[in-house]
Amino acid sequence: MFSEKALHLGPVSIAYYALCILGGALISYLLINREWARKGYNTKDFNEFFLNVLLIGIIGARIWYIIFSLPAYLDNPLAMIKVWEGGLAIHGGLIAGCLYGYYYFKKRNYDFWDVADTIFPYILIAQACGRWGNFFNQEAYGGIINVLDLHKYHIPQFIIDKMFIDGVYHHPTFLYESIYCLIVFIIIRLIIKYVPLKIGQSALLYGIFYSFGRIFIEQMRMDSLMISGIKTAQLVSLIIICGCVYLFYRFDKNHQNNILQEMRLNNE
Repeated sequence: MFSEKALHLGPVSIAYYALCILGGALISYLLINREWARKGYNTKDFNEFFLNVLLIGIIGARIWYIIFSLPAYLDNPLAMIKVWEGGLAIHGGLIAGCLYGYYYFKKRNYDFWDVADTIFPYILIAQACGRWGNFFNQEAYGGIINVLDLHKYHIPQFIIDKMFIDGVYHHPTFLYESIYCLIVFIIIRLIIKYVPLKIGQSALLYGIFYSFGRIFIEQMRMDSLMISGIKTAQLVSLIIICGCVYLFYRFDKNHQNNILQEMRLNNE
């Protein structure tokens, strides 16, 4: 059913990989833009940021992938620009996007952490959609699995067929991560609705929850980027979890200290 990797519109061919990434980005943009306007922010600023960060994120994700896959590109350097064939690493895109976002919003006098709260939870939607690009490119798959087990897990047949690679069936880890991202998105939205969070903490929850799941899903994958025998995504995810947990605790502690200080002032 999905034997080809591109949608043909007359003389124009658009890679399904690109459609999944751009489609996910568009959905996230619409959701963030609505939240942005609700907070009373200037939507023109976000529109400009989105157009810039989309390109910067893709470049960052590609550079990250190339750095940890460099031997594969030494004989064919031109392949480095063939983004439509796959080869984007989400951590590279997130790091590049965060650095640019910090610069962009600080320059315009926004509270960076409030902006992060507005944006990060919705990135999960883009990630959930983008993972389907891996499906079309037959990448980011897991270890070998018996086809009967795939049926037992109620995996749709068209996904099972696509996971038949090199004569064996593989775990559709792209699907696991896509579903996981949607679940985490729902959880974070519920927490935001029912739990009083400090500015920055919903963004940190994104970092903690997504990274936690990524560690386990990455363990199943067969095409992971490596550094000194360690899966890069697992190492980076662990660092992100530690950093986010520390900041989450610090934000809580600072909030408590502010309350105590206000109480002392009121009693004087």
